Order: sequence, then C-alpha cells, then structure tokens
Amino acid sequence: MQVVSLKGSPRTRGNSSALADALCERMQDKGAEVRSWNLNELAFRGCQACYLCKTELETCALEDDLTPVLDAVRSCDVLVLATPVYFSDVSAQTKAFIDRTFSFLHADYQSAERPGRLEPGKRLVFVQAQAHPDRNQFRDIYSRYSTFFIWNGFRESEFLRACGFQEPGEAARDPELLQHVEELAEKMTAP
Repeated sequence: MQVVSLKGSPRTRGNSSALADALCERMQDKGAEVRSWNLNELAFRGCQACYLCKTELETCALEDDLTPVLDAVRSCDVLVLATPVYFSDVSAQTKAFIDRTFSFLHADYQSAERPGRLEPGKRLVFVQAQAHPDRNQFRDIYSRYSTFFIWNGFRESEFLRACGFQEPGEAARDPELLQHVEELAEKMTAP
C-alpha cells in the first residue's frame, strides 16, 4: 500500500504536521509504504489557469517541485493531506496544492460520470489543526473541499481534527486524538 503525506504547515513541528506524522507512522507499522513532503519546502506555483491540462495534456503543464508530488498522488492508495487553519481556511501552501489538482480532472468534469483522471478507489485523510478551541469555528473547511476530493476519485475520505492546541506538536500527544489516529490507520490500511 502506497501512502502520500502532504503537510501544508510552514511549521514542520506544528500540530497538523505532528498528527500527519503520527498517522503515517501507524500506517507504516501496518505495512504501508509512506512518502512525505512538507509543501512549504517546495518551490512551486499555484494553478495558472492555462487549461493545457484540459486541452493538450492529461497532467499539469507546470514543471516545478510539485510535479513529482502530483505524480506520487496519482499512484498512491491513500493521501494524507494536513493543514493548519490560517485566516479561517487551509494554509496557502495547501490551497496551492489543491488548486494544482485541477489537472486531475477531465475536460468535461462538470458533466462527466467520472470527473477525475485518477484511478478510482483512493482514500484520503484530511488533517486539520486549529488553535481556536471552539469546534463550531472552521468546521466548514473540510466540507468545502470534500467535493473536489470526490471529483478527483477519492472514494472515501476521513476527517482528523484537532481544536484548541497551542504548542507545536501538542495535538499528537492527546490520548483521544491518538486513539482516533490508531482507528484511522487501521481503516486506511484495511483492504
């Protein structure tokens, strides 16, 4: 089983990154092969709306540090996409990656029975960490992006959310969250 972990936090030891790492470690323990990237360490641009991926190519036309990441997502079984909440949304690094997944969609994605080019059946875990303790705040972020995940061919997606953790890595030491991590690792690595 191939797992790709994309961490969208500029803080490599932040809570979203720490939870993604904990989840990936558990999946590795269950036999998964994990490749991980910190998006903030890559030199890449957001989608340029050139539409070459809809008219001439089946991949993104841009050639930059995100090219091998997009290739890895194409071939993975599970994607772990982790982000902190910044200004009521995903981080800029995470949003730029999501925008580049536009290349995963067919030209007729709005009307196609199968909008995405990715092999169907992929799984996704969306990891979101927010310092704000109110669970009613920012709960809409995952649902806002879940349509894109479905279009891209992720047959199931799970939400791992940490609220109210201030110190870097603190969320990955929380017993309740670690129990959820263990359950997700089991679910994501099951055939």
